[in-house]
Amino acid sequence: MPPLKFCANISWLFTELPDFSQRIYAAASAGFQAVEAAWLYDSDLQELQRVREATGVDVVLINTPPGDVKEGDLGLGAVPGKETEFKQGLDLALKYAKALGCKRIHLMAGRIPVGSHRAAVAREMEAIFVQNLKYAADIFSKEGITGLIEPINTRITDPRYFLDSPHQAAAILEKVGKPNIKLQMDVFHWQIMDGNLTQNIHKYFPLIGHIQVAQVPGRNEPDSAGEISYSYLFNTLEQLGYQGHIGCEYKPLGATDEGLGWLKDYWTDGVAVGKLNDSILANIAHGHMT
Repeated sequence: MPPLKFCANISWLFTELPDFSQRIYAAASAGFQAVEAAWLYDSDLQELQRVREATGVDVVLINTPPGDVKEGDLGLGAVPGKETEFKQGLDLALKYAKALGCKRIHLMAGRIPVGSHRAAVAREMEAIFVQNLKYAADIFSKEGITGLIEPINTRITDPRYFLDSPHQAAAILEKVGKPNIKLQMDVFHWQIMDGNLTQNIHKYFPLIGHIQVAQVPGRNEPDSAGEISYSYLFNTLEQLGYQGHIGCEYKPLGATDEGLGWLKDYWTDGVAVGKLNDSILANIAHGHMT
């Protein structure tokens, strides 16, 4: 089993540094070979390109623009009356993704409109989301890009977010019916909304295109105090043969570097296990083991 691949979410990690370019350098220095970010759109694109090329760090995921944050937007994919703005944001995300060699874009669903009841608008918002996802899928297919939808918990993080469970997301993906639109599993949100992580991971594994991790309930380092056994979860993902990246999207309890011991231990153990497995396979191939 190859070791899991981790990427630094530079919207959450290395925030001791003021800009994304510096955070990419810091991530590379810490040993990361890949980064992800929410919204890079206030950063100079040429500078980001230069830093990516200088460090050799891959950018593996960005989000579509949130919309008008001052008006309370957090994505536009399912929001009634915002279809034009969604497409404009999609164009901007695609521009950045292509320039940075990024092959995954999180298509944010957005929030239930203020004053609306979830049950009253759910069908309309789902229909808009499905249509927008089909539109994005067709554009992405020409660029070799995968779109992702991410359930965000409505119990703690965002009570008005439209997409809030893996079950809802899976039903939407079935209606979209496009192989390049997949499920983004944020373990923090899944645990809060539904728990039952082992069964849900097995059930939805064929749909998963990206994973993010943080401890529950504090949303800190995976090895901090909390509800989730990440050693068990990582082993589960290894057994399933997960080949994508795992985004470190958490709030460090202190300086980012000081909280990376869990990951450096995993990297060390993973390399050791990988070498051991290679040795065993080589011995079998040469007839030294039965």
